Amino acid sequence: MANLTIRNLTATPLELKLVERYALPKPEEPKGFANITQTVTSLVRRDTPTSAAIAESSQAFATQDVSIHLEPLCTCGTEIQAANTDVKETVRLTFEVEGGERYRLDTPCPGNASTELVPLTATPRFRFTAIYLPNSPPFLTLFSSANLSSWMREIHDPIPLSALSIPGTHNSPTCYRALPSVRCQAVGVREQLDNGVRFLDIRVMPDPYTDHRLYLIHGVFPIAMTGHKHFIDVVQEVISFLETNPSESVIMSIKREGPGQHTDAQLSIRLRDHFITKDPERWWTSPRIPTLGESRGKMILMRRFGLDDSLKSEHEGQGWAINAETWKYNTPSDTCPGGDVCVQDFCEVLETENIDKKIQYVNEELQRSAGCVCKALPINLQSSSEGQPSEGEGQQGEGEQHHEEHETKQPFYINFLSASNFWKTECWPEKIAAKLNPAVIEYLCRKHYLLEDMGGKSDGMSKGDGSTGVVVCDWVGDGGNWDLVRCIVGFNVVLEIKGRSI
Repeated sequence: MANLTIRNLTATPLELKLVERYALPKPEEPKGFANITQTVTSLVRRDTPTSAAIAESSQAFATQDVSIHLEPLCTCGTEIQAANTDVKETVRLTFEVEGGERYRLDTPCPGNASTELVPLTATPRFRFTAIYLPNSPPFLTLFSSANLSSWMREIHDPIPLSALSIPGTHNSPTCYRALPSVRCQAVGVREQLDNGVRFLDIRVMPDPYTDHRLYLIHGVFPIAMTGHKHFIDVVQEVISFLETNPSESVIMSIKREGPGQHTDAQLSIRLRDHFITKDPERWWTSPRIPTLGESRGKMILMRRFGLDDSLKSEHEGQGWAINAETWKYNTPSDTCPGGDVCVQDFCEVLETENIDKKIQYVNEELQRSAGCVCKALPINLQSSSEGQPSEGEGQQGEGEQHHEEHETKQPFYINFLSASNFWKTECWPEKIAAKLNPAVIEYLCRKHYLLEDMGGKSDGMSKGDGSTGVVVCDWVGDGGNWDLVRCIVGFNVVLEIKGRSI
């Protein structure tokens, strides 16, 4: 077996102290009907034994004391052989933090899903999550275990929202039974928000028979076979989430689609008069990128539509909402007018062979985002125990002051993982996501923001902050799998480390 590589993407120095190897004893071969039952069960169960199974059924046949230091953001090759899955071997790793607390992990992780390390103390100070990639070479990535419902709480107010690593969803409300290629999501908007998503891609169509109603749409089709779904319901879900989680912010990207004679100008007026003005404290409609402090508790309006003339004079003639009105269709990289939004949206994957090209464009956009440096924070990656973020008081003033001090614009890098071909079943959103999402997880864990590739130095300095930008996904949360979201959120670690020096 190949040797294991370990990457520490937490803000905490770790030391690997103990390596233990286990192999479950072979069970006795059952006979008759019991043999049939076991055969069927073995086809659906996870091959990796649980920690409890190891404790009850096995003894370590090899134990090794080690001392491998894992500094934050560093990747370390080891001489530890990875688990031999051919013989159902499990390798148990025990890590230690400063102060002597220990945390344990069994590899390979069950079903190759993320696994939280088990603390070996009654009152642990930290929580860590591991993603284990068994393919050659075996690779273990460690993240801080963010509370996905309120992960923005750990990030400081002066940071511009565009500097964050933000999970998003494409055609976010399309979780209903629908026509082929219309459905893009496994779960609804509230479940997405509760599990870390902070960018919603919403397509709407003005109802031609009223002056206020907006229907949810995908292209020219309703998002559900049972009839129209309404934009107001999404807004109410987001507001409910923000009331429960006031540290969070949700970017709401809105685009007009659907058949009919409606216009962008009509949409902009309808949004202002019937949604924004009814609850103005919940919306950010300034045409600039806010700081996180200014954003908390709000929906940030990003418009993919033109404005009525009456809105062009808003905010001292600067316009209304963050401008993402146009970008090139099917683009591997483009910047919207005004420079606030840079986009990868290569969406015409007409054949399955084009999925590799899509993955290439996604990775290139991740690299562009990773190279940006947040001007609101110190350059040096120094850690400090002070400087925890506030809970929301006084944030508007701090954000405005910081905006004046740091005029250099850091755009949103919006990276669509979505693509489809209506006429080819293997290129429908669910099928493409089944290939693309694991490929992006692997890239993020193994390659994204390697310090040596980013101009990193031994003193912890780098040419960029490692942000993923806004990664807009299809079919996240399918079967309860939020690993891609965890990876994206985990790359806010550089902002967390730098923020401690404020």
